[in-house]
Amino acid sequence: MLFKPLPTRVSLISVTKPRFHLATTVINRPISATSAQKSKDKNTAMNQQDVGTPKRAFEFLGFGEERGTKPRSRGITEIRGPYYSVVGKRYLSDVLETSGQWIDSLKFAGGSFTLLPERTLRELIDLAHSHNVTVSTGGFIERVLVQGSGVQGRREIVDKYLEKCKDVGFDILELSSGFITLPLDDWARLVERCHAFGVKPKPEVGIQFGAGGTTEASVLEAEGTKDVDILISQARRFLDMGITESVKTWRTDVISKIVSELGYEKLMFEASDPEVFTYYIKTYGPDVNLFVDHSQILQLEGVRQGIWGVKDVWGRVTSFK
Repeated sequence: MLFKPLPTRVSLISVTKPRFHLATTVINRPISATSAQKSKDKNTAMNQQDVGTPKRAFEFLGFGEERGTKPRSRGITEIRGPYYSVVGKRYLSDVLETSGQWIDSLKFAGGSFTLLPERTLRELIDLAHSHNVTVSTGGFIERVLVQGSGVQGRREIVDKYLEKCKDVGFDILELSSGFITLPLDDWARLVERCHAFGVKPKPEVGIQFGAGGTTEASVLEAEGTKDVDILISQARRFLDMGITESVKTWRTDVISKIVSELGYEKLMFEASDPEVFTYYIKTYGPDVNLFVDHSQILQLEGVRQGIWGVKDVWGRVTSFK
């Protein structure tokens, strides 16, 4: 479940002239068969390391030992894929090759997957799967719901949507509620439909009306918020079946109450800024589940492992397993 954080919602990257010139001499000579074989063996060994968990150059320092290997059940990191930046196959391949062992899930935000050629979409999903990364639709079901006309029309369009999501390879279907009002029983039926089509439902709940996309804080303030007890009630209902973005004041009281009532193990918090994911890790530890932009993956992982960060967390993040 995704909770969009502190406190809207949560979900159950000039050239100057050098001062000196370094001269080098290159001696051209034929590569011996032995040298060529050694090079081939080295490349083969490196390629083999890419399967599963790749070996890192500085593993002897001990960082990352307690993070475990995928699939992880805690400390899950979901990253945003195509949306604010165009993430194609080569771009995503770079992200996954360099940071894939710290990425558990890839999310398509803002319905961006509907704008991509089907072949490209399938390639991106297949690429993620090859790195043991699950793929989520992101919050788009609310847009699908308003496409249908009447009860029967909405059922048909939702079923077609679920069928296509399964067909192209999506693993997770986010059930978002930032822009529409829907009875809780109807959300429960959507969860059941997801199960029926073989995709994992990921309900998103939050106290903020209209949260999502690039909605400004002033607009959200005008929309108002939901009662936190209602939010918890919704979350409980979803869990029984299987918040700082664009705000001026962080409602940490909301997050505290949610975690106190439900625990953080089954929740994922959207952390749209470094200050936000630092807050979550500082408050709840490195095993909290977080959603960030793909550009922030190494920064987040550095904080999770206590490698780096602001003075509040530098060298202080640890665990005992």
